[in-house]
Amino acid sequence: MFSIIIPTFNNLSYLKICISSIKKNSKFEHEIIVHINDGADGTEEYLITEKIKYTMTKHNAGICEGVNMAAKEATTTYILYAHDDFYFCPGWDVVLLKEVKKIPHNNFYLSGIMMNNGPLKFDCGNKLEDFNEKKLLDNYKNINHYDFQGSTWAPHLIHKETWDAVGGFSEEFFPGTASDPDLNMKLWKRGVRIFKGINDFKVYHFGSIVTRKYKNHPTIKTETGSKGAKIFLLKWGITIKFFKRFYLRSDQKYEGQLNEPLKDTVYFYNLFFLRAIPDFFFSFEMRIFFSLLSGCHHFNLILSRSCTFSFQDTLFKSMCCLYIFLRQSFH
Repeated sequence: MFSIIIPTFNNLSYLKICISSIKKNSKFEHEIIVHINDGADGTEEYLITEKIKYTMTKHNAGICEGVNMAAKEATTTYILYAHDDFYFCPGWDVVLLKEVKKIPHNNFYLSGIMMNNGPLKFDCGNKLEDFNEKKLLDNYKNINHYDFQGSTWAPHLIHKETWDAVGGFSEEFFPGTASDPDLNMKLWKRGVRIFKGINDFKVYHFGSIVTRKYKNHPTIKTETGSKGAKIFLLKWGITIKFFKRFYLRSDQKYEGQLNEPLKDTVYFYNLFFLRAIPDFFFSFEMRIFFSLLSGCHHFNLILSRSCTFSFQDTLFKSMCCLYIFLRQSFH
C-alpha cells in the first residue's frame, strides 16, 4: 500500500514501538523502509531480525539525505515520511486511503495530526517508561482538532511520481530543520495546491527525542534551526512564516485546494517586513545600535526579538541603516 520511510539516529527503543504500532494498528500491508544514521545502538541487527528493509550511513547523514536514500528503495506508489518517535493510532491507513481516493490526480500533500507534541494536546507520557498506551487507545477518537490547510510536518504522504519530480528533500537543510516547508515550496512551484492536514489520521508524538538526547551533538545543535530558516529565505526570497501565512494558509480550516495568494496591501506590507528586514539577520550588537538609532517603540519591538545570525552582507546592513535614517527624518 504505502512505503513508510523512517529515518533514525540511535533511537532503537522508540523505533521499535513505532514499527510495532504500524504493524498492529494498520488494516493494510505496508512497506517499511528505515534509514539508519550511525546505528551504534543495534538498530541494524534489529531490522535484520525483523526482516525490515533499510539503508544505512555510518555517520549521521541527517533526515534529508537519509529519507532520500530510503525513498529510492520504495516499491509502492506512495511515500509516507514518519518520525521514529511516532505511535500510529488504529485505522490511520484506512482514513488516508479514503482521502487519496477523493483526489483524481497525483498532486497532493496529505498529512496526519500529532497528539501530545503537536496541535492535539493529550498527554500519555513523553518518555517510553511513562507511556500509557491504554489511555491513548481508549481516548484518541475523542481528541479532535479539524481538517486544516497548509500542513508542513510529518507524517505526510506524497505520490512517488510527485516526490521524484521535486527531488525529495533538499539536502542543504542538514540535518533537517526547515526541510519540510522547503519541500512544500517545491511542491507549490510544481503546481500542488492540496495541502491537507487530516484530523482522523492521528499519531502520538513523543517529541524530538533524538534532539533532546543529543542536544550537544555537533550535527544537531539547536543553532541549525535558524540556519535552516536563513537557507529558506535565501533560496526562495520569502520567510517560512510568510509562505505559511499567505500561500499555505496554515492552520485554517480546510476548504478545498488553495489558490494563489491575494496580493493586496496586507500582502505587500508583510512581504516588506518579513522579506526585506527578517529579524534573524540582526545580531545582538546591531539590535542595540538600531534601537538607539530609531528611538521608535514599534521598531524596538521588531529589533528586540531574538536571533542567532550576525550580518555578513554589508550592502544589506547599509540598506537597513538608510531605512531607519530616512524613517526618522520624516518624523
